[in-house]
Amino acid sequence: MLVSITRRQFIKYLAIAGSSLGSALSASHSYSALSPKAASADRHMRIIPSTGENVPAIGLGSWLTFAIDVDDKEELDSRIAILREFLARGGGVLDSSPMYGVAQEVIGKGLKRIGQHDGLFSATKVWTTGNRQGFLQMEDSHQLWGLDKLDLMQVHNLLDWETHLPTLHTLKQQGDFRYVGVTTSHGRRHDELEHIMRTQQLDFVQFTYNMLDREAEETLLPLAKDKGIAVIINRPFQRGGLFDKFEKYPLPVWANEIDCANWAQFFLKFIISHPAVTCAIPATSQIEHLRENIAAGYGRLPDEAMRTKMIAYIKNL
Repeated sequence: MLVSITRRQFIKYLAIAGSSLGSALSASHSYSALSPKAASADRHMRIIPSTGENVPAIGLGSWLTFAIDVDDKEELDSRIAILREFLARGGGVLDSSPMYGVAQEVIGKGLKRIGQHDGLFSATKVWTTGNRQGFLQMEDSHQLWGLDKLDLMQVHNLLDWETHLPTLHTLKQQGDFRYVGVTTSHGRRHDELEHIMRTQQLDFVQFTYNMLDREAEETLLPLAKDKGIAVIINRPFQRGGLFDKFEKYPLPVWANEIDCANWAQFFLKFIISHPAVTCAIPATSQIEHLRENIAAGYGRLPDEAMRTKMIAYIKNL
């Protein structure tokens, strides 16, 4: 007997059990059906203001989904399959952190097995206090990823940022990584993040923004645009909360005007259509969900009038 499962149910199961289920929800968007090479040509790219480098508007997070038992061959193989598919479809920002358990180790094992990382933009974080501990943790992350150079190092949740940011800038100048940033999540500490954005030299900031958590529209997003800071968006699905609230309802008929075939694309296209957003990093452990997410980085995006219409629609559900 086949049992249907929503994306929200799957995410909730991951949070409780930390394990994977079989594939659920096939991707119906036409871009998802394209071969990786065919799909790469018209992918939405975004400019990193500090250098002019382009990155895809849809990346990949690793919180929770890559925190697995590394000795479980089936689990490890499934995550490596996610990485392989992500890279085959053009890659982009792959975000992790020491806070995410063994996620960096899983990523490193995956990259080693795959044997290439074309298109990868590696992003991780320092999540500790003190200069020496921060340096050692960053060295450990470097070893776990197994790359010659990491692209982006961020101060996780602003923890001891006054200590870490000078170190990050020094290591950037020495060539250990190419970009420096800070992060927060869950809508926390926006005032402190605003202060850092106004007073410190940053290439990237990362914070929460989605169709329900829109506080960042008031100050953080306009400020990032004004200061020339790239923006990574975490919790684009509110850790599955958006699916919990809205997946039971049909997409509006007019969603096809922005090439949306499912709710994941509806949520993601809203985010990446904001002019200050560089990329969103939805996390998943299911290849079909990855394909749905990446497909949001193709096709038409909503303009301001459509974004207003999208918000009005979900408010009335």
